[in-house]
Amino acid sequence: MRRSMLMTAALMAMIAVAPARADDISDAIGEAQRAYQGGQFQAAQTALQEALQLLQQRGAANLAAALPDALPGWTAEEATSNAAGAAGLFGGSMASRTYRNAQDQTVEIQVMSDNPMIAQLAAVLANPMLAGAMGRLVRVGELRAIQANDGNVSMLVDNRILVQVQGDAPADAKLAYARAINVARLAGR
Repeated sequence: MRRSMLMTAALMAMIAVAPARADDISDAIGEAQRAYQGGQFQAAQTALQEALQLLQQRGAANLAAALPDALPGWTAEEATSNAAGAAGLFGGSMASRTYRNAQDQTVEIQVMSDNPMIAQLAAVLANPMLAGAMGRLVRVGELRAIQANDGNVSMLVDNRILVQVQGDAPADAKLAYARAINVARLAGR
Protein backbone atom coordinates (compact mmCIF):
# COMPACT_ATOMS: atom_id res chain seq x y z
CA MET A 1 0.00 0.00 0.00
CA ARG A 2 2.75 2.44 0.98
CA ARG A 3 4.73 1.61 -2.15
CA SER A 4 1.63 2.17 -4.26
CA MET A 5 1.08 5.57 -2.66
CA LEU A 6 4.72 6.55 -3.21
CA MET A 7 4.56 5.44 -6.83
CA THR A 8 1.39 7.47 -7.38
CA ALA A 9 2.94 10.55 -5.73
CA ALA A 10 6.08 10.24 -7.86
CA LEU A 11 4.02 9.82 -11.00
CA MET A 12 1.86 12.85 -10.21
CA ALA A 13 4.91 14.99 -9.46
CA MET A 14 6.48 14.02 -12.77
CA ILE A 15 3.27 14.73 -14.67
CA ALA A 16 3.15 18.19 -13.11
CA VAL A 17 6.63 19.01 -14.47
CA ALA A 18 6.14 17.40 -17.84
CA PRO A 19 5.84 19.78 -20.79
CA ALA A 20 2.54 19.91 -22.65
CA ARG A 21 4.01 18.78 -25.98
CA ALA A 22 4.79 15.14 -26.66
CA ASP A 23 8.42 14.17 -26.22
CA ASP A 24 10.49 11.32 -24.81
CA ILE A 25 9.93 12.46 -21.23
CA SER A 26 6.17 12.73 -21.46
CA ASP A 27 6.07 9.45 -23.40
CA ALA A 28 7.92 7.69 -20.56
CA ILE A 29 5.58 9.27 -18.00
CA GLY A 30 2.56 8.16 -20.01
CA GLU A 31 4.01 4.65 -20.25
CA ALA A 32 4.51 4.62 -16.48
CA GLN A 33 0.96 5.76 -15.88
CA ARG A 34 -0.49 3.10 -18.19
CA ALA A 35 1.65 0.40 -16.58
CA TYR A 36 0.66 1.56 -13.09
CA GLN A 37 -3.03 1.61 -13.95
CA GLY A 38 -2.64 -1.88 -15.42
CA GLY A 39 -1.11 -3.18 -12.22
CA GLN A 40 2.36 -3.63 -13.79
CA PHE A 41 4.32 -2.00 -10.99
CA GLN A 42 7.79 -3.06 -12.13
CA ALA A 43 7.14 -1.71 -15.63
CA ALA A 44 5.78 1.51 -14.11
CA GLN A 45 8.89 1.86 -11.96
CA THR A 46 11.18 1.27 -14.94
CA ALA A 47 9.33 3.86 -17.03
CA LEU A 48 9.52 6.39 -14.17
CA GLN A 49 13.25 5.79 -13.85
CA GLU A 50 13.60 6.34 -17.59
CA ALA A 51 11.66 9.61 -17.32
CA LEU A 52 13.88 10.74 -14.43
CA GLN A 53 17.02 9.92 -16.43
CA LEU A 54 15.69 11.84 -19.43
CA LEU A 55 14.88 14.83 -17.18
CA GLN A 56 18.43 14.72 -15.80
CA GLN A 57 19.84 14.61 -19.32
CA ARG A 58 17.76 17.63 -20.27
CA GLY A 59 18.99 19.39 -17.12
CA ALA A 60 22.60 18.59 -18.03
CA ALA A 61 22.06 19.98 -21.52
CA ASN A 62 20.67 23.17 -19.96
CA LEU A 63 23.80 23.45 -17.82
CA ALA A 64 25.94 23.16 -20.95
CA ALA A 65 23.86 25.83 -22.70
CA ALA A 66 24.72 28.29 -19.90
CA LEU A 67 28.45 28.01 -20.58
CA PRO A 68 29.80 31.03 -22.44
CA ASP A 69 31.11 31.26 -25.96
CA ALA A 70 34.84 31.88 -26.33
CA LEU A 71 35.97 35.30 -25.20
CA PRO A 72 37.98 37.42 -27.68
CA GLY A 73 41.36 35.78 -28.38
CA TRP A 74 40.16 32.36 -27.25
CA THR A 75 38.65 29.30 -28.93
CA ALA A 76 36.16 26.93 -27.33
CA GLU A 77 35.68 23.20 -27.57
CA GLU A 78 32.18 21.78 -27.71
CA ALA A 79 30.46 21.73 -24.33
CA THR A 80 29.89 18.27 -22.91
CA SER A 81 27.23 17.16 -20.46
CA ASN A 82 26.41 14.06 -18.44
CA ALA A 83 23.57 13.07 -16.15
CA ALA A 84 23.11 10.79 -13.14
CA GLY A 85 25.76 8.11 -12.65
CA ALA A 86 27.90 9.45 -15.47
CA ALA A 87 28.26 12.77 -13.66
CA GLY A 88 29.87 11.14 -10.68
CA LEU A 89 29.39 8.62 -7.95
CA PHE A 90 26.71 10.68 -6.25
CA GLY A 91 24.49 11.46 -9.23
CA GLY A 92 23.27 14.80 -10.46
CA SER A 93 24.12 16.52 -13.70
CA MET A 94 27.39 17.91 -15.00
CA ALA A 95 28.55 20.02 -17.94
CA SER A 96 31.98 21.30 -18.92
CA ARG A 97 33.71 23.27 -21.63
CA THR A 98 37.37 23.99 -22.31
CA TYR A 99 38.74 27.21 -23.79
CA ARG A 100 42.22 27.79 -25.25
CA ASN A 101 44.14 30.93 -26.19
CA ALA A 102 47.01 31.50 -28.69
CA GLN A 103 49.59 30.79 -25.94
CA ASP A 104 47.98 27.35 -25.50
CA GLN A 105 46.72 28.29 -22.04
CA THR A 106 43.43 26.74 -21.00
CA VAL A 107 40.40 27.56 -18.93
CA GLU A 108 37.92 24.81 -18.11
CA ILE A 109 34.50 25.49 -16.69
CA GLN A 110 32.80 22.63 -14.86
CA VAL A 111 29.23 22.92 -13.63
CA MET A 112 27.64 20.29 -11.39
CA SER A 113 24.10 20.33 -10.04
CA ASP A 114 21.95 18.39 -7.63
CA ASN A 115 24.80 16.33 -6.23
CA PRO A 116 24.83 15.63 -2.47
CA MET A 117 28.48 16.71 -2.29
CA ILE A 118 27.40 20.24 -3.22
CA ALA A 119 25.39 20.58 -0.01
CA GLN A 120 28.54 19.99 2.02
CA LEU A 121 30.45 22.64 0.09
CA ALA A 122 27.51 25.04 0.24
CA ALA A 123 27.98 25.49 3.99
CA VAL A 124 31.57 26.62 3.41
CA LEU A 125 30.74 28.93 0.50
CA ALA A 126 27.81 30.48 2.39
CA ASN A 127 30.04 31.52 5.29
CA PRO A 128 32.31 34.45 4.31
CA MET A 129 34.79 33.64 7.10
CA LEU A 130 35.23 30.03 5.97
CA ALA A 131 35.16 30.97 2.29
CA GLY A 132 37.80 33.65 2.87
CA ALA A 133 40.10 31.02 4.37
CA MET A 134 39.95 29.14 1.06
CA GLY A 135 41.03 32.11 -1.05
CA ARG A 136 40.14 35.64 -2.03
CA LEU A 137 36.44 36.52 -2.04
CA VAL A 138 35.34 38.01 -5.37
CA ARG A 139 31.97 38.99 -6.80
CA VAL A 140 30.64 37.38 -9.93
CA GLY A 141 27.57 39.43 -10.63
CA GLU A 142 25.48 39.09 -7.50
CA LEU A 143 27.24 35.91 -6.39
CA ARG A 144 30.05 35.51 -3.91
CA ALA A 145 32.86 33.42 -5.33
CA ILE A 146 36.22 32.23 -4.09
CA GLN A 147 39.34 32.75 -6.15
CA ALA A 148 42.09 30.49 -4.85
CA ASN A 149 45.79 31.34 -4.92
CA ASP A 150 46.13 29.50 -8.25
CA GLY A 151 43.39 31.72 -9.73
CA ASN A 152 40.76 28.99 -9.86
CA VAL A 153 37.25 30.27 -9.16
CA SER A 154 34.49 28.39 -7.30
CA MET A 155 30.96 29.62 -6.77
CA LEU A 156 27.56 28.29 -5.84
CA VAL A 157 24.46 29.17 -7.87
CA ASP A 158 21.00 28.77 -6.37
CA ASN A 159 22.49 26.71 -3.49
CA ARG A 160 22.52 23.61 -5.73
CA ILE A 161 24.84 24.31 -8.66
CA LEU A 162 28.60 24.29 -8.18
CA VAL A 163 30.65 26.19 -10.77
CA GLN A 164 34.40 25.68 -10.95
CA VAL A 165 36.62 27.61 -13.35
CA GLN A 166 40.15 26.24 -13.50
CA GLY A 167 43.10 25.77 -15.82
CA ASP A 168 46.60 27.08 -16.42
CA ALA A 169 45.54 30.48 -17.76
CA PRO A 170 46.10 33.64 -15.69
CA ALA A 171 43.74 34.38 -12.80
CA ASP A 172 42.13 37.33 -14.60
CA ALA A 173 41.16 35.08 -17.54
CA LYS A 174 39.54 32.58 -15.18
CA LEU A 175 37.60 35.35 -13.47
CA ALA A 176 36.51 36.77 -16.85
CA TYR A 177 35.13 33.37 -17.82
CA ALA A 178 33.35 33.02 -14.48
CA ARG A 179 31.69 36.37 -15.12
CA ALA A 180 30.70 35.32 -18.66
CA ILE A 181 28.62 32.33 -17.49
CA ASN A 182 24.89 32.79 -17.92
CA VAL A 183 24.07 32.44 -14.21
CA ALA A 184 20.38 33.20 -14.72
CA ARG A 185 20.10 30.29 -17.14
CA LEU A 186 21.92 28.02 -14.71
CA ALA A 187 19.40 28.89 -12.02
CA GLY A 188 16.53 28.26 -14.41
CA ARG A 189 15.34 31.85 -14.54
